[in-house]
Parts: sequence; C-alpha cells; structure tokens
Amino acid sequence: MTTPRSTALLTDHYELTMLDAALRDGTGHRPCVFEMFSRDLPSGRRYGVVAGTARWLEALAAFRFGDEELAFLDDQHVVSPETLAWLGDYRFRGDVDGYREGELHFPNSPALTVQGTFAEAVLLETLTLSVFNHDSAIASAAARMVQAAGSRELLEFGGRRTHEESAVAAARAAMLVGFTGTSNLEAARRYGLPSRGTSAHAFVLLHNDEPAAFRSQLDTLGRSTTLLIDTFDITAGIDHAIATAGQELGAIRIDSGDLADEARRARAQLDAAGLTDTRIVLSGDLDEYRIADLADAPVAGYGVGTSVVTGSGAPAAGFVYKMVARALSTDGPLEPVAKQGGIKATIGGRKAAYRVFADGVATEEVLLPSGAEPDAEHRSLQVPLVRDGEIVHTPTWDEARDHHTRVIAELAPDARDVAPGDPAIPTVVRLREAAGSPAGA
Repeated sequence: MTTPRSTALLTDHYELTMLDAALRDGTGHRPCVFEMFSRDLPSGRRYGVVAGTARWLEALAAFRFGDEELAFLDDQHVVSPETLAWLGDYRFRGDVDGYREGELHFPNSPALTVQGTFAEAVLLETLTLSVFNHDSAIASAAARMVQAAGSRELLEFGGRRTHEESAVAAARAAMLVGFTGTSNLEAARRYGLPSRGTSAHAFVLLHNDEPAAFRSQLDTLGRSTTLLIDTFDITAGIDHAIATAGQELGAIRIDSGDLADEARRARAQLDAAGLTDTRIVLSGDLDEYRIADLADAPVAGYGVGTSVVTGSGAPAAGFVYKMVARALSTDGPLEPVAKQGGIKATIGGRKAAYRVFADGVATEEVLLPSGAEPDAEHRSLQVPLVRDGEIVHTPTWDEARDHHTRVIAELAPDARDVAPGDPAIPTVVRLREAAGSPAGA
C-alpha cells in the first residue's frame, strides 16, 4: 500500500515557533480547546455551507513528520533539536467534534472543535483553515447556484480558472451541494464523480465547416451529445445541427450573447423544426445572479466555471481557529479564555450548537455551554469526528450530499433565494460565561 504524502508542512512557520517555545516552557502540554468559526458571513449571504470534512480527516491522518520533513526543519533551523525529536513522534491523539459535511453554518457557529494539548492542537490550525475555508467557500457559492437553478442541471466547468489541485477540491464541493457533473477528470477519478464534456469552439474551427465538425462529434459521441452552436452564427448553427443530427438531436449549447434572448429564439427555432425534446444548455460567465435572472428562459441546464471555483466573490469562508479554553496545568480543569476588545473579540468557553425549529422550519442557531441542551424542538449540530486520535466519522458521499439536501430545506423558502440579506437565522449565544470573559471568570 502506498504511504500517503505527509501534510505536516502544509502549515505556517509560526505554528512551529509557538510549539517550540511552549514545549520549552512546559505550557505545550496543557489541555486546550480550539474552535473553528466565522465571525460573519460574506456580505449579503444568508447562510454558509460546511465542506471539506472528509478531505480534512484524510489530511489529519497524514499529518506526520517523516525524515524528509524533519530534515527540512533542521536545515532551516525552524525549531530546536528537542522539538524536532518531539515532532518525530507526533500524531494527533485528541478529540474532534464538528458539523457534518454539507451542514449550514452561521456567524459564530463552532463548525469544528479540537481538544487536545496545546502542542497537539495548535499545529492543526493552518491545515484546518486551508481546507475548510476553501471548500466551504465553494460549497456556499455553489449551493446558491443550485437554489437559483431549481430543477435544472448544473455542470461545473471551472478547472481552467483556478489552481489545478484547487480545481479538484472545488469540483467535489460543488457536487456535494447539488451540481450534477464536472468537467474535471481528476475529480471524477479521485471521488467517483460523474464527468461531462463534449467539444469547444476550437473543434469547430479545426474542421472545414461547421456541419463537418458536427458530423464528427455525432459520429463519435452519438446523437444525444450536446453541440456547441455559437462559433459563427447561432441561427445558422442550429440549422446545421438539425441538418446533421435530425430529429434525434440531443442538446445544443449557447456560450455567448444575450443568453435569455438567444435561448428563446433557439427554442422557437427547434420547436418549429419539430425538435421539442432537444435541450438547451447555457454557459458563459454565469453566477447565481445570472442563473436566477434566467429562471424564465426555456433551458435545461447551465455550465458554470469561474464563479463557482472562486466562491463567486467570496473565495474564503471566513473561518478562524481560536483557543476558547485551556487548563492552568497538565491535569487541571479547562477554563474559558477569549481575546478581548475590538472586532476580533472571541467568545470564551467550549460550546454546544443546536438548530432550533418551529413547525419544522429553522428559527435559530443556539450556542449553549458544552453538555447543555435547549428546551425547544432542536437538532444537535456537532458529531464526533475523532476520538483519541482515531477517525470515527466516515459517512459516504451520498450520505453527505443527502444531509445537505435535508438541512437546506429546513430554511424558510425566502431564505434560500440569492437576494442579499442578513443571515437566514440568528445565532443566539446563551452561555454562563459572558462574551470575552477572562479565564477563570
């Protein structure tokens, strides 16, 4: 079996300098709790979607310092020899709880809670934020597109608009929330996703004329393929598609122009030729707002590229990873700690998170002291992910996707549209400790 590549250096330099100092002065072994949360949602967003959990758990399992990693740290004099020896035996041995992948999150939602020694837990900060900030940003944008598209097909075409590995993770995140296919073959191979693709304008330009290109594609892919008909003239392109494919023409794609008007004209032209079942697919710099504007257009689906793989204007989910509790000794009780003052103040103490309902509709995100439960109808949001360093949460892809479908349906209908607004439900903090209280308060 191939040993997974170490993820230990996918981190920031200062994580290791903090570790080095804390091990030297003895505080590194104090039990601590870190929470990952966002202070706010991106401007105008009504909800966020947690994504990347399965990828993070895989990365956690590979977070080991092997000979190559240790040699690099030694060569660069990043930490002391004593800390190098400690890192050689490192593996996370603590506990992690978190929101299920596909779950919605709101301001201050503790989407991930990491409990272990300071030395164990602080090392995971950068890797955790890297995975969750990226994947959750993509999933949050993609979920809005899915809601705007309704029952229409959504294909992810963004691989050429981002880093090659980000493209793979982005395709996974988009599919998690309801996209129906991806153009990215590595994402299809790695995660078992359905891949889709036909041809580009270059294929049409290669041939002597448009009908020749269409005949070649139809001969190779069959009559159900989608013909790209806007290389030269859309009306003529549709005529050529009809002439070459006949009544069995599966679909056409329009990638330019006023998409709504072009779709209506194309629909009329196809219907007049008796091709009432031929589908129309649109692409070309689409985002959730343009998709919503196309709701009345006679189309079957959309191809989305740049906007989905870049978070549609919000390329990071805004998650931070902050200590909320620590013990004063290696065997003392956990006490709340918080950063005080300013917009970056935090809420001390480990929290339990619940979604509260009225008649089946989500009304609040409630944060209570760990172990407490609300009196109203509710659903617990965190589940065990890791216990004593062992991964205990391994849902299937279908389970994660189904979970997202269920939880977004819990929002009121007007909270699922793409119009800008406040968070769909408020986050209500009901803790014994006041926000920003010092340790021991």
